[in-house]
Amino acid sequence: MMIDLKQGLLFSRLNEEQLERITLSSTRLELEEGEVLFEQDSPAESFYLVTSGMMKLYRLSAGGEEKIIEIVSQGQTFAEALMFLEIKRFPVSAAVLGHGGATLIEVDALAFSEMLRGSMDTCFMVMADMSQRLRGLIREIDDLSLQSATCRVADYMLHCLPEGQTSFHLDIPKHALASRLSVKPETLSRIIKTLSNLHILKVTGSQVEVFDPEGLAVKAGVCKFPCEGQGYRDEDSV
Repeated sequence: MMIDLKQGLLFSRLNEEQLERITLSSTRLELEEGEVLFEQDSPAESFYLVTSGMMKLYRLSAGGEEKIIEIVSQGQTFAEALMFLEIKRFPVSAAVLGHGGATLIEVDALAFSEMLRGSMDTCFMVMADMSQRLRGLIREIDDLSLQSATCRVADYMLHCLPEGQTSFHLDIPKHALASRLSVKPETLSRIIKTLSNLHILKVTGSQVEVFDPEGLAVKAGVCKFPCEGQGYRDEDSV
């Protein structure tokens, strides 16, 4: 389990003594496809490292509609910030996303926070990790407020495309991708069809072929920086 913990950035710079200490208070979890790990507002006594598979963090609207807040993949942690709150409850639900299930390491939040009290260097490391995640969330807020749906889809596809390659496998189901990008499934399908008609990309099942990376980059960046003083019209918004 100690080797698995080293996958996570949060644990990668811990010394052997610290890793052993955390290992003793951790548990490996094997979850099946679609299995729910925890529900929104349930007590948060642990945080998690994904060692295989993917997890979705989501909230349900009053009407029961699911909104995916974050998709967590191998090597990433989630729910660690809650250990610093006075009242520790999960603000989201978490469930396995995709096929094949997921493997997690459940870390006791109290044991980890007690370890932090004895190491200022480790505290700063955790703060740096959380600051990096905060910057990512701020960027995402900008994306959702300033970019059209077409821009968000194109930007996502562009970031998924490995450097020097022309195709990639879309790891998450299209309905989950639509929720993650805050678009309706039918809007996502329409955008993909438009990009296909423009000979920019083609999506067959979960396989994405990019014919025109430069064209995709233009679509991704065309509305990132609207002119100051001008109104913004999001013709693809939901």
